Amino acid sequence: MDKWYLDNLVCPRDHLRLEEAGGQLICANHHIYPVTDGIPVMLLDDVDQTLDVADASIKRAKGVCLDERAPNLHLESLGISEEEKKGLIDLSIHNRLNIDPVVSYICGATCGFSYKHLIGKLDFYPIPHLPMPPAKGSTLLDIGCNWGRWSIAGSQKGYTVVGIDPSLGAIIAARRVNEQLGLSVRYLVADGRWLPFNDNSFDNVFSYSVIQHLSLDNAGMVLSETARVLKPEGRSVIQMPNAFGIRSISHQIMRKFKEPTEFDVRYYTIRSLKKLFSAKIGKTKINAHCYFGLGLEASNLKFLLIKHKFIIILSELLRKLSRYAVPLIYFADSVYVESICEKTHCGSRRI
Repeated sequence: MDKWYLDNLVCPRDHLRLEEAGGQLICANHHIYPVTDGIPVMLLDDVDQTLDVADASIKRAKGVCLDERAPNLHLESLGISEEEKKGLIDLSIHNRLNIDPVVSYICGATCGFSYKHLIGKLDFYPIPHLPMPPAKGSTLLDIGCNWGRWSIAGSQKGYTVVGIDPSLGAIIAARRVNEQLGLSVRYLVADGRWLPFNDNSFDNVFSYSVIQHLSLDNAGMVLSETARVLKPEGRSVIQMPNAFGIRSISHQIMRKFKEPTEFDVRYYTIRSLKKLFSAKIGKTKINAHCYFGLGLEASNLKFLLIKHKFIIILSELLRKLSRYAVPLIYFADSVYVESICEKTHCGSRRI
């Protein structure tokens, strides 16, 4: 295991220093966290998980292989269908592309599901444009990094990046991609509600298409932890949905405005986003991200189907107009919430 983990991780329950013993990490209060293939699995096993893949990751880290067809791929923790698992196994055996096979199958949600037609056929890594200025070594925590595309984008912009995700399979794939591209991002399995880092550890926190899937209570926990690990005046940039976007309204109508459950998207108004983030982190501003969907990225334009290209071009036009016609922000489907950490908002939480 990379010594960096021992030097920088703490127990996510009580923030005590960790020691390595018998292939595990242990704190002074005897909380134990497994290490799998050199990756620390810092998930709490006595709390309700927000995703089934987190439960699968915990079991696998404890030595229980739920899917033995391809143990190195950690299929049970990828969150893909049985059909996709079979395709992934076949691709891993007969892979003629220079792309990690796991990424080729979990790329389907990339760019607002616009990459579904490339599942199992991906021949490039779709690295997006990080909406943050270039940096020279500033630290950045990517919460919910999955296979690491935003972590890679941050590293390529000069940030010192740490990526976390509850999926062991996605994190191990991210590490393989990191090594393939010759980058120095560090990855671990962790939960944004219980970050295994000391207070004031990061200059920046980024998260994309993650907090929108959490209940309000869980979202608040992630934001409180974000504030805790940010340095004073540190910055968070978090993508969130806007309830009054055109596509957002249609989705809410389709589900008859029922209360969201499990991994459903939770829609927020611009006003409620400002109130929540200001209360949890600090001074907050909101910028339009995209229109007519969630997760539409102009940086991936040339790889998409024609119908998706048209939508993204129109979305980009409206996004640029929103810089001058500010009311347009209120009709964006997806926004970036940027907050500056005011340390009066946060405190160290112990359980």
